[in-house]
Amino acid sequence: MPSPENKKPKKRIGVFVCHCGKNIAETVDVERVAKTIKEEYPDVVFSTDNHYLCSEPGQKEIQDAIRGKNLESFICACCSPSMHEATFRSLAEKSGLNPYQVEIANIREQCSWVHSDIKEGTEKAIKIVGTKVEKVAENESLTPISVDVNKDCLVIGGGITGIQAALDLADAGYKVTIVERAPYIGGHMAQLSVTFPTLDCSQCILSPKTSAVAHHKNIELITTAEVVNVSGFVGNFSVDIKKTPRYVDSDLCNICGECEKACPVIVPSEYDGGIGPRKAIYLPFAQAVPSTYVLDADNCLGIHPLVCSKCKDVCEQNAINYDMQPEIITRTFGVIIVATGYDLYNINKIPEYAFGPDVDVIDGLQFERMLYVGGPTNGKVLRPSDHKKPETVVFVQCVGSRDPEHHMAYCSKICCTYTGKHAMLIKKKDPNAEVYVFYIDIRAAGRGYEEFIQRAQEMGVVYIRGKPSKIFRDGDKTKLWVANTLTGERLEVEADLVVLAPAIVPSKGTKELANVLKASLDEYGFYKESHMKLRPVESYIQGILIAGVALSPKDIP
Repeated sequence: MPSPENKKPKKRIGVFVCHCGKNIAETVDVERVAKTIKEEYPDVVFSTDNHYLCSEPGQKEIQDAIRGKNLESFICACCSPSMHEATFRSLAEKSGLNPYQVEIANIREQCSWVHSDIKEGTEKAIKIVGTKVEKVAENESLTPISVDVNKDCLVIGGGITGIQAALDLADAGYKVTIVERAPYIGGHMAQLSVTFPTLDCSQCILSPKTSAVAHHKNIELITTAEVVNVSGFVGNFSVDIKKTPRYVDSDLCNICGECEKACPVIVPSEYDGGIGPRKAIYLPFAQAVPSTYVLDADNCLGIHPLVCSKCKDVCEQNAINYDMQPEIITRTFGVIIVATGYDLYNINKIPEYAFGPDVDVIDGLQFERMLYVGGPTNGKVLRPSDHKKPETVVFVQCVGSRDPEHHMAYCSKICCTYTGKHAMLIKKKDPNAEVYVFYIDIRAAGRGYEEFIQRAQEMGVVYIRGKPSKIFRDGDKTKLWVANTLTGERLEVEADLVVLAPAIVPSKGTKELANVLKASLDEYGFYKESHMKLRPVESYIQGILIAGVALSPKDIP
C-alpha cells in the first residue's frame, strides 16, 4: 500500500463505503475501511460510510459531498457494478462530474459474501478500495460517442419460446431471423398431444403460430442451421450461421410425397421418439414448417447416386439435389435471443431402471406420440413390444430429478402435471385400466394445476408416494420394486407399460453455443441470468437475452 509521503495529490477524491444493511457490514468493518482509506491516500479528501448508498438519502450525501468538498472523482464501495454503476454515474453527471470519474469497489460479492471472519473481510475490503483509489486517480474524463445500431434481431431456437419471441418482435416492426438446428420449427411442443391444464390440442395452439412465422414479412427462417461464430457488441453483433443442406429445394418441392413412398430406407423417427418409423426423406408431420421434405444424409443411400436415386427419379419437380453443400451465412444483428429449449435426461445413466420399447418402458415424450391421433399408434395406447393394449400402466416421476447425490438436484417443474395429464388421458380412453403414479412429492404450483391433479385422482388414478428402487423385465411383464413412504409397505408392482418422467436438461449443443456467445452457464448447464430478480432474462453479455427453458425448466405459459 503506498505511503502518503511517496504520493503527490492528483485529484480530490471522495470515498463512500456502504453497509448494505448487514450484507457488507456483517463481515466488514465499514467504518474502519473509510477511516483507513482516508489516512493512507492523500488524494482522498473525504471518506465516510452510509447504510444504503443507493437510497435517496445515500445519493444526497454523495451529491452534497461533491459540491461541498469540490470532489473531482469518487468511489462507491458497495455491491457489484452490474447493480448500481449506472446509478452512481448518473448521479455524478447530475452533480457536474464526468460519469467516468466514478469507480465501483465491489466489497459485497467479492468480499463480504465470501468471508466469515470480520478481520479478514475488512483487510480485503481496504485493499479492494485502495486499488480503486489508485485507478480513479488516473482516470480521464471520457465523452460518449454515437454509433449506428442495427435493429435486426436474431432468435436462436425455433421452439414455442423462439416462435413467440420472433412474432412479438416482428409484430412490433423489427426484422427477425430464426435459426433452428432441426429441419422444422415447433420444438417439443410439436410432439405433444394436448397441453395441461386445459387439455387443448397442442397443434391447434402451435400451428397458427408456425404458419404466422412462415408468412410474416418481417421474419426470416433458417432451418438445419446453427450459429458458429459471434463477434461484436450490443447493437452490432456479427454472426456466422452454418446452414446444412436439406437436399430438397424448398421453392420447387410441392410436398406430393412421392419421394417418401419410393424411399427404401426405414429408420426410427426422432419426432416419434423412436417408437415409430420414418423414411430417409421425410416430412415429420402434416403441419410442419417449412412445408418441405428433408433428406437425412446420414441414412440416405442416394447421396451416392450409384447406390440409390429412387426419390430423385420419381420427383417430377426436380426438387431433390444431392449436390447441395453446407454454406456460411454472415449477418449483423442488434440483439440475440437464445431460446434453445431442452432435452430429456438420459435414462440409460440410471442402470437400476430398465428402459426401452422392447421392455415396455418409455419416456413421457414417447407416450405423447402414442396419445396423438396422428402418431405412430394412431392415438391408441399400446405396448411397444407386442402392440397389445396395456391393462396396468405405471408412471414414475422424478427420474433423474431431485437426486443431488447421483443425478440432478433440481425439480423439473412440469413432470407432476404432465404425468397427471397422461394418467387422466389413459383413464378417458380406458376407464377400466389400472393406473398408478409413483412420486416423491406433488409439485403443481400453477393456476388450476392442483385441481388438475385432483381430477386425475377422482378418475381413479392411484398415487403412491415412493420412488422405485428397481425396474426390470420379468417374462412379458415389467416389475417395479418400491417402498410406500407413507405406510412403510414394500411393494412389487407388475405393469404392462411403464412411463418415466425424466429430468429436463439443457438441449444438446448448449455448451458449445455458450462458448460461441461467451455466455455463462450454471452448474447444470442452463444459461445463467445476469441477476435472478433484477435482470431475469439478460445474460452477462449486454444484448444477449435468454428465454424459455434455456434458462431453467418451465412449462408452456
